[in-house]
Amino acid sequence: MDARKLAKALGWLSLGLGLSELVAPGALARFLGVRKGVGLLRAYGLREIGAGVGILTRSNPTPWVWARVGGDVLDLASLAPALRQSPRKGNIAAAAAFVLGATAMDVYCASRLQQRSA
Repeated sequence: MDARKLAKALGWLSLGLGLSELVAPGALARFLGVRKGVGLLRAYGLREIGAGVGILTRSNPTPWVWARVGGDVLDLASLAPALRQSPRKGNIAAAAAFVLGATAMDVYCASRLQQRSA
């Protein structure tokens, strides 16, 4: 897949995920089995939306795709303690697997974009 097309897809993914985190953080918190963190989930939603807008509107999406990688690291860092505390460990593990898959795609895409511009 062309890196620019993949970047656009990741941009749309960021918008969708970010909107869900912003609009329904309580539902996501319940799914993950965490009691606190609704405000943090909203902040993560804004981060995702920002990355998505940057990817979709800038002529060079590379730094915005790298921003997604940074966000993935934050997401994984937040899921690690939740895995110890949540009664819904399977849901946390599924979320972590999703984030790891997204991270792999983000790193691949950002690397390909960076190679194209070099």
